Amino acid sequence: MSRIGKKPVELPSGVSASVSGQTVEVKGPKGTRSFTATDDVTITIEDNIIKVDPRGKSKRARQQWGMSRTQVQNLVTGVTEGFKKELEISGVGYRAQMQGNTLKLNLGYSHDVDFVAPEGVTITAPKQTEIVVEGIDQQLVGEVAANIRKWRAPEPYKGKGIKYKDEYIFRKEGKKK
Repeated sequence: MSRIGKKPVELPSGVSASVSGQTVEVKGPKGTRSFTATDDVTITIEDNIIKVDPRGKSKRARQQWGMSRTQVQNLVTGVTEGFKKELEISGVGYRAQMQGNTLKLNLGYSHDVDFVAPEGVTITAPKQTEIVVEGIDQQLVGEVAANIRKWRAPEPYKGKGIKYKDEYIFRKEGKKK
């Protein structure tokens, strides 16, 4: 039995939700998001509480139960608080700066890397060695942060590259003579 699926999703003040068929639409101060659930779950709204229940006892219905509840919770969190990923750049001469909607990265290549922020995501560079990716869609924010990190993933010998702020890079010892 899903422990996550059993918990109802509470709607904070200023957030409204509507269900039409299998689609949940949540409106809040930061925007509007929607999610279409599979036919294995039933979604209902009563008294500012969204409940997700499985249809039947099949394995797939139980899998979709917890996942659908988490997706609905992410919609509510996205339109109220939003999601944020912080990246750090370490390495001599490595830096980032914003120019309009484009993130310019100096990562030791013979050319600068220009990363255009997609629709629905805000990228800021408060310092030359920090990048902040924000938005209301958790999946999109994580994907953009991963794509930025991919340009120069951290290496284990000197720790140079782009890493998440809370990420620990396991350091290795170099060759011995």
